[in-house]
Amino acid sequence: MVPTSKRPRQPVVAVTGAASGLGRELLARLVSSADFRRVVAIDDQRGDVQDATWRVLDVRDPLLANRISDIDVLVHLAGDYAVDSDPGERRAYNLRAAQTVLTASAAARVRRVVLVTSAMVYGAAPDNEVPLPEDAPVAAEPDTGVVGDYLEIESLVRRSLRSHPGLEVTVLRPAAVVGPGVDTVITRHFESPRLLTVKGCNPHWQFCHIDDLISALELAARGAVTGVVAVGSDGWLGHEQVEELSGIRSLELPAGLTFGTAQRLHRLGVTPAPATDLHYVVYPWVVDCASLREAGWKPSWTNEAAFAQLLELREKRTTVVGRRLPVKEATLTAAGATVAVIGTAAIVRQVRKKRRL
Repeated sequence: MVPTSKRPRQPVVAVTGAASGLGRELLARLVSSADFRRVVAIDDQRGDVQDATWRVLDVRDPLLANRISDIDVLVHLAGDYAVDSDPGERRAYNLRAAQTVLTASAAARVRRVVLVTSAMVYGAAPDNEVPLPEDAPVAAEPDTGVVGDYLEIESLVRRSLRSHPGLEVTVLRPAAVVGPGVDTVITRHFESPRLLTVKGCNPHWQFCHIDDLISALELAARGAVTGVVAVGSDGWLGHEQVEELSGIRSLELPAGLTFGTAQRLHRLGVTPAPATDLHYVVYPWVVDCASLREAGWKPSWTNEAAFAQLLELREKRTTVVGRRLPVKEATLTAAGATVAVIGTAAIVRQVRKKRRL
């Protein structure tokens, strides 16, 4: 009698940051999947997904290794990437969380860790290839913003792979993420009264809907994709398309004025994000999702559809250089500032007034 081959044991998967946001959405999807034997939820508070096994603890706790000794795959989604968070506190949390997860996973002999950073790590530049291949160099500028956090986390990953060669780490790099609950420098750009452009450069827009990021995370948890994996809708939108779809007119300014003024405003605490974040709304950083495509994955959202939802979710907010304004202040800014998108109207008026004196 020919022996029948046994089906491989289904893995146990854990999700950090499982009580809310992206972690909660992925958890709800995984508990209904037949590809995992058990789904463990890790957070500092218990969430509402009943079919998961909840383990309540801070992901930065060194005791994490003891709580994941039975885990095969860990998807790390606990992080603070809010635009308005204190930069020092945000980075300290994100790096400590990633470091603890990687170290604990290696100690507990977790087979695979999946993390999410961003395609922003490639950097946004006027001479970027469109699209960028997944193995393109990491060329973003280190800064105090969220991009700097992503660069530091990926550096931790590289060090972890050298120190723990038995640990498999998959890093997903999504394009500009959009969807319910998503609040980033990119989404806030479309709350501005004008779309900023830099002379001599034509922006290219690629989005990644949160639904597609979740389906890509599920594939990564299953091991269908490994290494560095770009995620996003197929193709991109040109600036004229974005202007037409949004109904927002553009404001073109010289690069020196744009970035110089934005950096001064950031130093003064007027704007939450460093000037380098503006690169991502004026220069291309489109990615080619080759690994996912080869695995048979297809995005369920087009760039047009994802962008349409982004516009629907704005809820009549007005944002200037990443900072949301009160309604009265926003009205004055939008009505009277020819350079309101980068917040230079007041500065220009002051300079002109001084020259007349």
